[in-house]
Amino acid sequence: MKIEKEIYNEKFGEFLKYGRIKKSNQFFKIKLFLQKAENSLLIAKYIKELDPSKDEPKKLYWDYWAITISYYSMLYAAKAAILLKGYEVKDHDAAQTALAHLLLPDEIEKEDLDILNQSYKIFEDEYVKSFEDAKIESHRARYSAIKKYTGRRLKEIFDNAKKFVAKLSLILEE
Repeated sequence: MKIEKEIYNEKFGEFLKYGRIKKSNQFFKIKLFLQKAENSLLIAKYIKELDPSKDEPKKLYWDYWAITISYYSMLYAAKAAILLKGYEVKDHDAAQTALAHLLLPDEIEKEDLDILNQSYKIFEDEYVKSFEDAKIESHRARYSAIKKYTGRRLKEIFDNAKKFVAKLSLILEE
């Protein structure tokens, strides 16, 4: 993880230099992004559970959008957390980089977090990975001509988004 953190730190500097990440004090947007995250998750859940009639598009096409909206719920939550640290991002890769750079702890901090019952597990690598995974699947769902999603894969992506948004919401409300 230490190597990945160093890579994200480098990329953060590059993205800052080229304006893909910028300093911001528009903290009022935190609540707006969080609301978008939570409501997008509700919409994704609705679409995920939809049982289309024979006159509507096949379930597969609804699943594409459920995945995409699940990812966007994570993106909005990430943008809120990044803004809490005083930055805004211009694109998806910048969001992932800023999330890792600003929120992944160093090794010493990780030990402290473990002692505190892992109450801030969001800062661990697996959540950046969940974000990256959802970003990739969302891209595939939007741009791939043929991609079949199993119910298990859709459930996994949606569940990851739900956990991600919930954990960031708790952190942002403190």
